[in-house]
Amino acid sequence: MMKHICLLIVLIYTLNSCKSDSLENINNTSTLEEEVIKLSPNRPNLNISILIDLSDRINPKKYPNPAMNYFERDLGYIHSIVQSFEWHVRNKRSLKINDHIQLYIDPEPADNDLNEKINSLNITFTKNNAKRELIKRTSTLYDSISNGIYKSAIKDGNYIGSDIWGFFKTNVKDFCIQKDYRNILIILTDGYLYHRDSKLKEKNLSSYLTPQDIRRFKLNKSDWKDRIQNQGFGFIAARNDLEELEVLVLGINPDAKNPYEQDVIIQYWSDWLTKMNVKGFELKTANLPANMDKIIKEYILNKSI
Repeated sequence: MMKHICLLIVLIYTLNSCKSDSLENINNTSTLEEEVIKLSPNRPNLNISILIDLSDRINPKKYPNPAMNYFERDLGYIHSIVQSFEWHVRNKRSLKINDHIQLYIDPEPADNDLNEKINSLNITFTKNNAKRELIKRTSTLYDSISNGIYKSAIKDGNYIGSDIWGFFKTNVKDFCIQKDYRNILIILTDGYLYHRDSKLKEKNLSSYLTPQDIRRFKLNKSDWKDRIQNQGFGFIAARNDLEELEVLVLGINPDAKNPYEQDVIIQYWSDWLTKMNVKGFELKTANLPANMDKIIKEYILNKSI
């Protein structure tokens, strides 16, 4: 009996030791990751804007996905974005902190309470308020309010589209660009553009693109690229003065019925952002947040040098 008790004590001690080692490894990994960030010299001030597309692409009934719903992927992307922002601020010298993050929906919601919550996500840290605990609360605040935004939109069910084209035309310069900052606009969208109040067309250029348009323009065949180049398909350039803006598009989700859909969407966006003289851009498909986390953090942190 005494022998069994001794064996049990040894087993419990061993398991606790393994657990402690595992937790220590996790903590060491986190610390190491932050130490690596600390080694990045003279990072610029960040001005991050997040624009979310609340069209029916987030409808879990219309576009179900057994791996993870698309609105949940968005929430995961937002968490990675804001966590990157936190790490950036926490690892700067206090005197150099002057960083900003904000979130936009276009058109703005009719719900006044929701608008107040969105306004609370307009956050600036300077040397006067950059307390460690306050900085660390940023992702918690974003997680909570973003979750409420998506659930409210899904519950309402009135998907009128997202006016991304109109946002570039009217607001992007004023809202998303500040002098002496690294200005990053991160757009969460499936890559299609449509809003009932932004339906412009100039020959084969337009302010919108839907799966139906791609089929109608006969861009669902192997000669899609030739047709775009020879017949001038694409988005109308909303402006041409965005030299101080970087754009990261997350969540591109092409219609699976057309094997060339993703290529067409990326070509449209690439041509559009190039015509608007965007400083740099990357376009990413709707992968799981766990797979996108590293990509997002590397984009925000490793390029902030």
